[in-house]
Amino acid sequence: MLIRYETPADIDAIHDLTSIAFAPMPYSEGTEAEIIRRLRANGDLAISLVAEEGGKIFGHIAFSPVTIDGVHAGWFGLGPIAVKPERQRQGIGKALIAKGLELLKEMDASGCALIGNPDIYSRAGFSSDGQLSYLDLDRRLVQRIVLRGPAPRGTLQFASAFEG
Repeated sequence: MLIRYETPADIDAIHDLTSIAFAPMPYSEGTEAEIIRRLRANGDLAISLVAEEGGKIFGHIAFSPVTIDGVHAGWFGLGPIAVKPERQRQGIGKALIAKGLELLKEMDASGCALIGNPDIYSRAGFSSDGQLSYLDLDRRLVQRIVLRGPAPRGTLQFASAFEG
C-alpha cells in the first residue's frame, strides 16, 4: 500500500470512493464527496492523501483549517476520511490518519480536531476532555489530538465547505 498526496488525476476517483464509502452510513447526509470538492475549490484542502495499491485508490483522507473561538492558531480538522467498504477494518484508515498527523507535525500545526466515534478515533490517539464544542453535539464526539502547545478550549468551526 502506498500513501501519497492526491494528484489532479485522482479527483474523480476520490469523489466516487467517498460517495461509496459513506452511502451505507446512517449518520451521513451524502454530502462528504461534495465537501471535499468545495474544500479543494476554496483552497482549504490543506492535506489530501490517498491510499493506493496497483494504481487503484481505495482510501482517502482530507485535512482542512479550523478555528476555535474564531481563531485558527494552527489547528486543522480531519475529515472526511473514506475507505472502500471491502477494504475497511484492515488498518488503512489508521495509516492515513498517522501519515496526515505526521505531515501536520512537519507543518508545525498545533493539533487536529474531528467529529467522530470515540471508540474508533481513540485508537489513533484522539480524545475529548469536554473543552471543545461543536454545534449542539455531545462533546464526547468532539475530539482532538494536541501536537504542540496547550489543549484547546472553545467552539470548533470547520471550513465553510462543511456548511453546504
